[in-house]
This record gives sequence, structure tokens and C-alpha cells, in this order.
Amino acid sequence: MKNTRKFVKVLGAIGLAGFAVMNSPAAVANEDEGWLIGASIGQSTSNIDEDRIRANLIGTGLTAATFENDENNTAFKLFGGYKFNRYFALEGGYFDLGQFGYTATTLPAGSLIGNIKLKGINFDAVGMYPINDKFSVFGRVGLQYAEAKDTFANTGAVANPLDANPSKNAAGLKAGLGLQYDFTPALAMRLEGERYRIDDAVGGKGDIDMLSLGLVYQFDKEKPTPVKQAAAAPAVAPAPVVVIVPVKVQEYCTILDFQFEIKQDDIQREEKEKLAVVGTFMKKYPKATAVIEGHSDNVGASEYNQKLSERRAQSVVDYLVNDLKIDASRLTAIGYGDTRPIADNNTREGRQANRRIGAVIACATDYAGLKVAPARFTVAMEVGFDSLRSEVKPEYFDELGRVSEFLRANPTVTATVEGHAAMFDGAGKDQARVSAKDAMALSQRRAQSVVNYLVDKRGVSRSRLSTSAFGQTRRVSYGTSAEGRQENRRVNIIFNYAKR
Repeated sequence: MKNTRKFVKVLGAIGLAGFAVMNSPAAVANEDEGWLIGASIGQSTSNIDEDRIRANLIGTGLTAATFENDENNTAFKLFGGYKFNRYFALEGGYFDLGQFGYTATTLPAGSLIGNIKLKGINFDAVGMYPINDKFSVFGRVGLQYAEAKDTFANTGAVANPLDANPSKNAAGLKAGLGLQYDFTPALAMRLEGERYRIDDAVGGKGDIDMLSLGLVYQFDKEKPTPVKQAAAAPAVAPAPVVVIVPVKVQEYCTILDFQFEIKQDDIQREEKEKLAVVGTFMKKYPKATAVIEGHSDNVGASEYNQKLSERRAQSVVDYLVNDLKIDASRLTAIGYGDTRPIADNNTREGRQANRRIGAVIACATDYAGLKVAPARFTVAMEVGFDSLRSEVKPEYFDELGRVSEFLRANPTVTATVEGHAAMFDGAGKDQARVSAKDAMALSQRRAQSVVNYLVDKRGVSRSRLSTSAFGQTRRVSYGTSAEGRQENRRVNIIFNYAKR
């Protein structure tokens, strides 16, 4: 009894900790909440009080000659609940712990046979702690209301019981510990051990243990983040979607990139500023056309994600047409659903990066004189590099000259040069993987080489230029071919307009 109470106190502390986390600022607006259902099956084990039964027989003038226990049986439970965040949930359900029994033979000759069936309902507080993206440990503590049905039979010298089929309904405590593995953001497997404190129908009390394996499915894995966007933002900002359009000599393109909130298709205020850049560009170049691409993460049904991505793309087109007065015939909206992820959907940051809009805009032959609202304008310029090299090739000198001319014509504009690297070097048998550390250093050298060229050869002030190294983290190709690896060895130049 003392061990059971201690066990319950420990797990009660886990549940209270989860409840406290649920109310913390980090858990206010999150994508982990949602309804869940599950089922588990396993083995239950009882501890039949043999000493008490023998003592009762002695009290009637009999001696137990032999005593056989049946203390194990198959058990199952069905449950549902609500997960408030990654640390806390409330769950309730139905359980059937099976049947247990004993047979005692006596002297004088006779026998006593007893059986008990146990089933009921429960309500638990569940505290969870994620170990990594896949594994979590959890503890539960709660109340159960069980029905205990006893049956007794006798032979020979054993007297007939006063009630051969007593039953009792009573409330008690329950607790458990377990390990959860997430197959997907919605489907998980649980291995769990639980203890039920049960009263039988003849005044006995005892513990029933259940070891089970089960599945749990969470509906609406991701919901809209309604209020505190700043609190819900991940510690590391999601990578912007940079759609690299291989450019020919003296061709430059604008690139649009922004993310959507979970299951939303409305455009936020800060994203409208980026769309103003696109509108300005298309007004300057009236023959330019644009394809607006909508994407989603993989949470939910593919059909729903497809329609959601189409709505996202169409909402951008509608804004460009209705608010920025771009002719609808120049715009095309396409939804790709969850078929083109650019990050890992098994992480929160990856799913946020995949909820995005991209724009492929027909290239103009120049951008001199382009005046835009305060925002960013990206030159999608493939400044390619040889494998593991960082020197700027002569074929890019003229194009970088045009960058310097644009900066001189717009003295308030600054530029950020982004460096990137491939995951592999070489080909065929000689192909070798480049470590993330080496790739990060190489991408920094490439970005710095472009900056040095603009400063030393084109007279651009170094104070207006900065570098960002991304290593292998923003690949535009899987890198399984020589062409793909070449695409990943690149820099991008982003013009930053000073806010007015």
C-alpha cells in the first residue's frame, strides 16, 4: 500500500508539472494541440491474497491442502482525450483488465473456487517530456471507477458462500509510466506500464498491473496560431524560400518568399510589404509574367493540403490584382500541396518552412532605376563555383558589375551576399560527402569572395555589403547528379531597402 501511494505521488508531480507547462508562455500558441484517440492491448497481472484466503478457511475449521493461482490475463483499453501542448494532455477511456482466480483444496476433502472480473472507466492527467523529434517519455496519474464481479463455487466440506456472485463498483487511483514513438506527427506507438488500485466485492483491496502496447492518433495535428505569434515563433527563424532561376547573361529576376500560419491562407500585413515589391517590379516591366506557387506541410489529408495550397496561391494573385492593380492575365496561381517540401516535415521548424508561397517571375533584362517600397529585392543570380573552390569566375564579372552600378544608383540600398555549398564533391567512385562544418566554412568564403570583388574591383563601399553563410542548409537540388551539385554551389545577392 505504501509503495502504491509513493508511486502515485511521483506521477502526480509529473502531471502537475505538465499542467504548469501548459500554462507557460512557451505553450500558449502551439501546433501540438488537438483531439486524440487510441487503443492498447497487453497483459494484466494481479496479486491474489493467498494468506487471507487460507486464514478464512482455517476460521471455518478447514485446512488448505493446495492452492493454485491464475494471476495473469489479457487486458485492453480504449481511450480518447485532448492534447493541450507537447507536455500535457487529459485522457479518459474504458479498460478491461480480464479475469483472475484461484482454486483451493481442503482437508477435510473439499474445494473453494473463486474468480473476479474487472473492468471500468478512467480519467487521467498525462505529463510528457520529448526526448527528441521521435521519442517522448510520459507519466500519468488519475482516477478509475471499476466494476468487480466475483464468483465463488464450492465442493465437499467447504460450506456454501453466503453470496456466490457478489459485485461492487468503486473508485480508486491509477498511475503509469510509458515511452512513445512518433511514426508521423499524427500517429504514434506507446509502450506503457500502469497500476490500478482495485477493491473486490468481498472486502479485499489490491493492485492490478497492466503492461500494454498501443497506438494513438491525433486529429487536427496543427491548428491556427490565433494570438501570440511572437511567442510561438521558433528560436531559429525558418529559412526563406529562395527559388533559384538559372539566369542567362544580364538577366535578373525577383523572388518572393514568405510563410503562412498553420491551416491559413490569408496574407499577413508584413507579407503585403513584400508583395509591394513584386507589384512595383511588374509595373516597371509590363510584359513580365509571374507564376505564384502555393505549398503546404504534410499534416492532414493530401487532398486538403492540395486545396489549401491552391487557396494560398490564389490569395496572393487576388491581392496583386485587386490591391496592386496588376492585370490578372499576367498572373497564374498553382498549388502543389505537400508534394514539394523544402524542409523536414517531422520537425516544427520544417513544417513551418514548408507552409509557403514562392513566385517565379519572368526575368527582365535590367533593373536599373527600379524603385520599390521598403523591403527586399533578390537577384536570383547563379554565381557558380568549381567544386570546393571559392574564387569568382571571370564569366560573372560583367554581371557583378551591374550589381555595383545598381548600388551606386541607389545609395541607401545595402546588399547581403548569401553563400551556399553542396553536400557531395566529385563523381562516381570519387564522390565524397562534404561535412556540414566544412560546407559552412566554404559557403562563407564564397560569399566573402563576391564581396571582395565588389569592393576591390568595382569600388562598392564595404559598409554596404554583408555576408551570410548557409552551408548545405538551403539546397535547391538533391545533389545526386553533377548538375544538382553545381546548382547548390552558388551565391545569391539580396538588395535591402532602407525603411522610410
